[in-house]
Amino acid sequence: MIAKIEQLLKEVEALHASNAEELEALRIKFLSKKGAINDLMADFRNVAAEQKKEVGMRLNELKTKAQDKINALKEQFESQDNGCDGLDLTRSAYPVKLGTRHPLTIVKNEVIDIFARLGFSIAEGPEIEDDWHVFSALNFAEDHPARDMQDTFFIEAHPDVVLRTHTSSVQTRVMETSKPPIRIICPGRVYRNEAISYRAHCFFHQVEALYIDKDVSFTDLKQALLLFAKEMFGADTKIRLRPSYFPFTEPSAEMDISCNICGGKGCPFCKHTGWVEILGCGMVDPNVLESNGIDSKVYSGYALGMGIERITNLKYQVKDLRMFSENDTRFLKEFEAAY
Repeated sequence: MIAKIEQLLKEVEALHASNAEELEALRIKFLSKKGAINDLMADFRNVAAEQKKEVGMRLNELKTKAQDKINALKEQFESQDNGCDGLDLTRSAYPVKLGTRHPLTIVKNEVIDIFARLGFSIAEGPEIEDDWHVFSALNFAEDHPARDMQDTFFIEAHPDVVLRTHTSSVQTRVMETSKPPIRIICPGRVYRNEAISYRAHCFFHQVEALYIDKDVSFTDLKQALLLFAKEMFGADTKIRLRPSYFPFTEPSAEMDISCNICGGKGCPFCKHTGWVEILGCGMVDPNVLESNGIDSKVYSGYALGMGIERITNLKYQVKDLRMFSENDTRFLKEFEAAY
């Protein structure tokens, strides 16, 4: 037995392999269940009692050296393989062209920063929503024609599970679980059943704001909108509010800003009116407050919402909305100096 162990020790010390296949063959020969070392272990029970201690020590030494040798050869091959990792024939040729921060991200962060300075915090919610949070809790009657303006994608009919059409659903979730004062902005992706063109897409991005407290008035809303417009588009920007209709606000308004291209003088971009529509807003309808567990006799509030693509177009004059979602690095390169 000792002679066999000594012979195997010499073989183990001289082991070498030129590739992974040869190394695996050596492992099987020495260390597998049917390998040479395991056979000696099986014969160990036939060793005389007075020799068991010496033979056992030598067997353990043999097994340890064999394992160490195989592992060392394995690490050698792995280090050689790592040296070739950079040669991936399927990847793009060097140098790899990188884009920049997406223009929608740049504008969204600007909007968030402006409202953060007014004390608004960010609130987020799910994109897959239910009818209650998207429509019913916001004063949309089941048969109201305003729902047609926000035709969306239904995932299940009973109960109605939909892709949200606006981030107002986040407002309803916050109102359900929080007590006034509430001062939040809700950025996120929304979905509408629209034909995709240079002017529209089936998904886009919004930022909405909600402020609820005691004695909140339309004057507070107008001042917040004026400050936002001046911060986003420049100190000379003017605003105007036009009466409008939204189921969840009363009174409601559309807000225009003086055209930031012609300065309000009139140009093709503003259709020679000097004004460009930018967002919708209004005082939160008392029905919405009551539906979400807030006493409308004690609290009031305002809400506003804008499309981030719309704001981005006004700032950078991107003429095709589809470019925002095509992930073309040539398009993104145009915004390197925008942050």
